[in-house]
Amino acid sequence: MRRTLSLALAATAAAAATAMPGMSVAATPDTLRWGPCPEDVASPRLECSTLEVPLDYRDPGGRQIEIAISRLASEKPSQRRGVLLTNPGGPGGAGLDYPAVLAGSRLPQKVLNSYDVIGFDPRGVGRSAPVTCDLTPKQQARGNFPPYAHTAADVAREAGNARTIAEQCATSRTAWMLPHTTTANTARDMDRIRAALGEPKLSYLGHSYGTYLGAVYTTMFPGRSDRVVLDSNLGPGGYDVTAMRLFARGLEDRFPDFAAFAAAHPEYGLGTTPKQVTAKFFDLAERLEAKPVQGIDGDAFRGYTFDRLYADALMAQLAEFWQALDTDGPIPPIPPLPNMENLMSARFYAICGDTRWPGTVREYQRNVVVDRLRYPMLGGSTAGIGPCAFWPTERVEPSVRIGDRGPSNVLMVQNERDPGTPLAGAQELRRAFGKRATMVTADQGGHGVYPFGRNTCANSTVTAFLTTGQRPSQDLACAAEPSK
Repeated sequence: MRRTLSLALAATAAAAATAMPGMSVAATPDTLRWGPCPEDVASPRLECSTLEVPLDYRDPGGRQIEIAISRLASEKPSQRRGVLLTNPGGPGGAGLDYPAVLAGSRLPQKVLNSYDVIGFDPRGVGRSAPVTCDLTPKQQARGNFPPYAHTAADVAREAGNARTIAEQCATSRTAWMLPHTTTANTARDMDRIRAALGEPKLSYLGHSYGTYLGAVYTTMFPGRSDRVVLDSNLGPGGYDVTAMRLFARGLEDRFPDFAAFAAAHPEYGLGTTPKQVTAKFFDLAERLEAKPVQGIDGDAFRGYTFDRLYADALMAQLAEFWQALDTDGPIPPIPPLPNMENLMSARFYAICGDTRWPGTVREYQRNVVVDRLRYPMLGGSTAGIGPCAFWPTERVEPSVRIGDRGPSNVLMVQNERDPGTPLAGAQELRRAFGKRATMVTADQGGHGVYPFGRNTCANSTVTAFLTTGQRPSQDLACAAEPSK
């Protein structure tokens, strides 16, 4: 287990939990003691601390858990206007080093001057009471998507694996966290962080799943959210069964960009037209299902393809991977993600605990039939059955309903061809927010707009909002910009 942070909270803000939507915590002077971060998240200017929060906000005086927090302090106190809390997505993604990641990814200096940029490991993740499902290496290697189902029997067969993982989560040594590892409770933790920092309001920058976390926070605590930026947006239901099925649409939205790239580079031998490259996808998937190459089967091929489409910079790597599979050439090693067991386990805890998923095998079989026809590249996988189908039925509270009540202080930013959080889901969230939000859409592909993408129209709009509070008067469409 990774060592815990040594610097603890000096004093916590007194608070009483209430029922939905949130809880009341008065702002106090900064009560956190800051010191060096652990070596593996170290950055020359990044400081770390911990904060105790209630496991169960219905019992605020009961069992407490520790939340690991980081700070990249503004170097221009005269320009500082508050704190900018950040989240990299997931769920299951550690965020302690995220302020340093953003600073190293061209987050504009005027934003860094305007805020103390705050990172944290959400509850259940990393150094914040990490959870486990005791996932075996084989279970970890299967990844987040169920195997591609071609028949109803394939779905029924996978149900056994899904049930096993759900049972492992429910009987693990951290099963006591199961009912309390939810997005709503992480939002409450964020408000405790705000109070411990002595801030009356919280600005926020969240990516991917972090958009749902930010949407939940500003719904539960509308008066305490300042400038809220949601980048690469899930729909208003968060990471639910609808979002899982949308991954297949996301691949179909994004794949033409890769098909055009590969066709323009005939040296990869994948086809000289986008149509030929698309046919090569199905050819490789079918061949690898029948006979894996160097340990890569059809599911691993689909998963790797989906993952590499998150950024334009990875397209050459993906084309080389396809070429190696096609010709049985040497495949470059694929390094595993660090802390994969915790990442996957925390994801299950959050997504299965947040919402109810279909509970019968038959419903997943029906969904697979629909999505396999609609989105043949990935639909037979992402519509399939997972551990959430067999999750314990206890829910402490209902899901947070995202709506239009609250200040108009949300800026959504979204790529048109995002494989991970497709535009269709973002448009649903935009409709749910109503007058609260304005959305900027960039004509580009990939997952993540700000500050990672090259679209200056989208990036400058976000920077202006964070530094001046000015948003476009209406939704904005940013045209494609040429590669540099």
